Amino acid sequence: MSNSINDPLFRLIKSLSKSEKRNFTLYVNRIQDTKEVKFVQLFEVLDRQKKYNEEQIFQKIPELKRSQLSNIRRHLYKQLLTSLRMINIQVNVDLAVREQIDFAKILYNKGFYKDSLKILERAKTMAVSTHQDLLHLEILEFEKLIELRHITRSSADRADNLTDDTVKRASVINTSSQLSNLSLRLYGLYIKIGHIKQEKDYYMLTEFFRSNLPGTPENEMTFFEKITLYQCHFWYNHILLNFVQGYKYAQKWVDLFEQDPGMQGNDPELYMQGFNNLLSSLFYTSYYSKFAENLQLLEAFGVANYKKFNKNEEVQYFLYLNSHRINSYFMRGAFSEGIKIVPELKKKLSRYEAHLDQHRIMVFYYRIACLYFGSGNNNGAIDYLNRIINFSIGHLGEDIQCFSRILNLIAHYELGHYNLLEHLVKSVYRFLRKMEEMNAVQEEILRFLRRSLNIHPQNLTESFIQLRTRLIPHTNNPVERRSFLYLDIISWLTSKIEDRPVQVVIQEKFEAEKR
Repeated sequence: MSNSINDPLFRLIKSLSKSEKRNFTLYVNRIQDTKEVKFVQLFEVLDRQKKYNEEQIFQKIPELKRSQLSNIRRHLYKQLLTSLRMINIQVNVDLAVREQIDFAKILYNKGFYKDSLKILERAKTMAVSTHQDLLHLEILEFEKLIELRHITRSSADRADNLTDDTVKRASVINTSSQLSNLSLRLYGLYIKIGHIKQEKDYYMLTEFFRSNLPGTPENEMTFFEKITLYQCHFWYNHILLNFVQGYKYAQKWVDLFEQDPGMQGNDPELYMQGFNNLLSSLFYTSYYSKFAENLQLLEAFGVANYKKFNKNEEVQYFLYLNSHRINSYFMRGAFSEGIKIVPELKKKLSRYEAHLDQHRIMVFYYRIACLYFGSGNNNGAIDYLNRIINFSIGHLGEDIQCFSRILNLIAHYELGHYNLLEHLVKSVYRFLRKMEEMNAVQEEILRFLRRSLNIHPQNLTESFIQLRTRLIPHTNNPVERRSFLYLDIISWLTSKIEDRPVQVVIQEKFEAEKR
């Protein structure tokens, strides 16, 4: 039996807005008498259900036979998608272009070749103005088919123009495909391994990146070719911890949308993704004034366009905006202030859970844990860290898994759970060895925590100073500095040495950097 979570039809119905439901009702009323239509009755029953209940369907629709349910469900699903397509044609330019291609095909089948070509010309204009390269190529191929099979008395140079345009567009599609393949593989690599861990990783990644870049000059690329090129460069530099170069390409990404404002409405998700990458680079380079400026721009864009967002765009806006709101608290050391947004954040995470992968949820948990830790609420931090540690997701999010365990150790240390620490240190050590994740910074932290169990309280301050002295040189090491992105261990050590809250230390550092 299907259930609420796994049943596609039930999920689709529950995702419908009031206007979408109203549109579906109007649509089915137009196509037939709804009083006798079982799929409409099925829709009404499922719409009223809070959880999918198959037995209740047969109780509410007695004339429905069990053998009929599968076909009626399938038919309802198709009619819902057809109805939704009619609405989305108004806001999705690619659907609008495809509709024109469909109209042209209908006219062609009826033998109206010139009328078909006129519609294709209109569709081509739409595709060109909105940079729909794949649809542009499809239109050109359809035009060629009509010209090849029928006498249309087109202009003498029609064949040459169509051929030249097709060759150019095919080249664009080929370059776009190479770039999107490279970008996807780089992103997949980042999800699995995070930032580079060893010097040899740098050479392997660089060779892979350069050998897979197409040779088309940037100034000859189309809009989406450029965006995908910038995406590739961003991920490459992000993995290498070269956040200044990552910022450069993320800024070019956002600038391209600023130069073509119409594309912001045509593809708001891609525009917001550019902002997300830009803000991430600014966060890691500690460029707060620019960070705050772009966060405000992202929020303003969302406020102005939220009512027009589809569910996917709504979810992405939630992810990007709240991720960087938290980053803003981190940069300013305003951890106690950041804790105030956690209850609302938890509600929205629950609301969007079906649309989020576990990696993204895990990243949010880690950020929330850091807010609690920074504010001095170590029990709150441990609660969220345990949720991450108990995730069973293989190699997904290795960096987050590893540093969650390190932060968990430190939180227990702060709470004085010394009896537990000895066991935890051994457990984390085994985990890092198993993940082949151990680096010099982690070695130093684990060694310190193990030794500190036997250090007299009067000597702890000197031990903190020694550890900080050993760690500071690693902050400039291209390979080792990734550890400091996940955990500001230097500020924590300073807080222990000076006997002050860690968020006060970070606030003072932030003010000094501003000056």
